[in-house]
Amino acid sequence: MSKLPQWARSLDAAFGPPKPGHYRAQPEDFLVDEQLDFTPESHGEHLWLRIEKRNQTTLDVVKSVSRLCGVTPRDIGYSGMKDRIAVTRQWLSIHLPGRDAPADLVSALGGLGITVLESVRHPRKLKRGVHRTNAFTLRLSGDAITADDFVNRWQALCQLGAPNYFGPQRFGPEARNLQRAEALLARGWRKRDDRQGMLLSTARSFLFNELLSARLADGNWHQPIPGDTVMLDGTQSVFGVDAVDESLITRAAELDVHPTAALWGIGENAVDEAGRYEAQLARQHPELCKGLEASGVKRSHRALRMRLTAPQLTWESDAVLLSFALPRGSFATAVIGELIHHPDMA
Repeated sequence: MSKLPQWARSLDAAFGPPKPGHYRAQPEDFLVDEQLDFTPESHGEHLWLRIEKRNQTTLDVVKSVSRLCGVTPRDIGYSGMKDRIAVTRQWLSIHLPGRDAPADLVSALGGLGITVLESVRHPRKLKRGVHRTNAFTLRLSGDAITADDFVNRWQALCQLGAPNYFGPQRFGPEARNLQRAEALLARGWRKRDDRQGMLLSTARSFLFNELLSARLADGNWHQPIPGDTVMLDGTQSVFGVDAVDESLITRAAELDVHPTAALWGIGENAVDEAGRYEAQLARQHPELCKGLEASGVKRSHRALRMRLTAPQLTWESDAVLLSFALPRGSFATAVIGELIHHPDMA
């Protein structure tokens, strides 16, 4: 697949397509602050650094820290992968048993454009996906923000939630990561060809987006249907839905629970109405579905909808600042794509 499909948006039915706009004209227009829900313990074999980076990926920083500290990249932990064209704050951990970090580490990182904001010890390595949320501050500009419906669009997202799409950065420029995933799964996935599991994740992300788009097109992406697995807001706790009653409908309307879709792999297929969406997906993309099952990856679930926590809108002279937090693993670009039309979102 050389180009991603145009996945459905949630606000088009009420407002029509968004007007053209701009975002991330410079890194300072896209601020991300990773939020943990615990505090390091101030002792232990791992040095935890809270850093701020600009115009670098998380893996770029890992390579720099590895070199400066004389450790391998595997000795460095991080919870989430943060955007390159952005100013982002996140935690890293460095395994330094029985020794201190180099005396010039902070200044050396500063010379590379990496600012150390905090430094503290902890007994354990920082593992992937342990942060709770990411807080975003985004600057948007262009025709979209002066359109009569812009504020109403924003308010609708704050009240109803936004589609929890994987962002275009997951699939790479011109969908090249997805092309690589298709080729790898066609010949049989092997760990040595995908050591970090990035291509498996890319394929699963694409299939999830296809399921979400189908539910959006049918207008039931934000309400449970028979056979759904439902996730409690702010957690990874899930439960199955046999029948949809008024209580569940109310909880979904209040953003207390969210319908989910499969991150494809080995496991039980959905049944009833939700199962029909999965069956349709398997017919549309048999190679990807069968390839993921053959790889041995286990099926899991992702919420179809995400709540914007603590949303704020601030006007500037020729731009607007939007601030909000999203659950880990959710993409701010999915929010942006509902508000502006931009080539990155096409």
